Amino acid sequence: MNSTPTPLDPITDLTQILASTEPTALASATTAPRTIMCSSTSETLITYLSLRMIPISSSVSPMATVVGLLFMWFIALSAFALGVLYIAILIIARFPRDALASENTYKTTTQTRAVSAPLKLPHISEDPADERQREEKVAVSVVVPAYNETERLPKMLNEAVDVLEGWELAGGEKVTYEIMVVDDGSQDKTAEIALKFGATKGVLEDRIRVCKLEKNRGKGGAVAHGMQRSRGDYIIFADADGASEFSDIKTLHATLTSLTESPSSPAIAVGSRAHMVKSEAVVKRSFIRNFLMYSLHTLLYVFGIRTIRDTQCGFKMFTRSAVSQIFPYMHNEGWIFDVEVLILAERKGIKVVEVPISWHEVPGSKMELARDSVKMAIDLVVIRCAYILGIYDDGRKRNGEKELRKKKDS
Repeated sequence: MNSTPTPLDPITDLTQILASTEPTALASATTAPRTIMCSSTSETLITYLSLRMIPISSSVSPMATVVGLLFMWFIALSAFALGVLYIAILIIARFPRDALASENTYKTTTQTRAVSAPLKLPHISEDPADERQREEKVAVSVVVPAYNETERLPKMLNEAVDVLEGWELAGGEKVTYEIMVVDDGSQDKTAEIALKFGATKGVLEDRIRVCKLEKNRGKGGAVAHGMQRSRGDYIIFADADGASEFSDIKTLHATLTSLTESPSSPAIAVGSRAHMVKSEAVVKRSFIRNFLMYSLHTLLYVFGIRTIRDTQCGFKMFTRSAVSQIFPYMHNEGWIFDVEVLILAERKGIKVVEVPISWHEVPGSKMELARDSVKMAIDLVVIRCAYILGIYDDGRKRNGEKELRKKKDS
């Protein structure tokens, strides 16, 4: 007469079998097995245990053995998932290309208003701090990343030169300066326009330097290139659109000098528009633009950027020491590079202060809102994960990163 098997709980059934059977009997029993309705996981455990493939101590309860096995499987799956994540991030991660020979040179306008021959740029990691290939002490460097900016750049440069020429420090000493325009592989005559402005304005030789990148790198790449090749004790990058009130450079400079005793101490002053969130300039922007802005802020908060409310303002000043500790180790060359700057500052314990500035909307942005917003979100995840997993180096294991780059390139 056929009987229907009684369904049992897999773990309870396994416990009953192990409790009522000696370990040696499990391996040699020849009686017909009892029919059990159980999951494949339970069947596997029963098979392994019955064949003595997993040793069981008589002092350990069967339930504890099962829990231990499940925990081991969990650890194995976690390790596998982590390995998959590591490989995925390594594939997506960005490693900047080396600068080409011509990109380590600049042109300027001479006293005769002619354009100079290409001249060698200094590098913050290679040239002695007390020389920097200069004949005079440069107090402030302004780095301007520019891509197809023939329309907006002249107005921004004019405002910058007027402020810098009239800037006097507390002791009445005039500020010495340079403006480094980094043409990020423009398709128009951005570099020529910058040089022409210097001649027309009558700016002294070497006050305006123009470095042209042969291949477009992105805003972050252009900024990093210029910051590492500037001569100033204090170095600021400012957007070519002139949206930030340039006279606020004095406020950022005063903030840094109050934080540190000299440019040899690392510190960053971040221009901020956070106080303008409810202002007309922001409220009148399109719904989708404001929605994406708030979404980015939320994502930044989730990923641990919580002390700086406006990470994306293109008006940030650094002491020379801060530049040397951050920009040689940058990886992202896109719009989200500002966040990597702040992550590196956090990892190295560099002081960062947010300073309110004046700002207004300027038409002609090169950002494609929907596409670049998605790209920024992906890059943010990659940056955070790459530092956590050790794919990106902040300067402590540079040789290891070079090996990773070689593997990725191959």
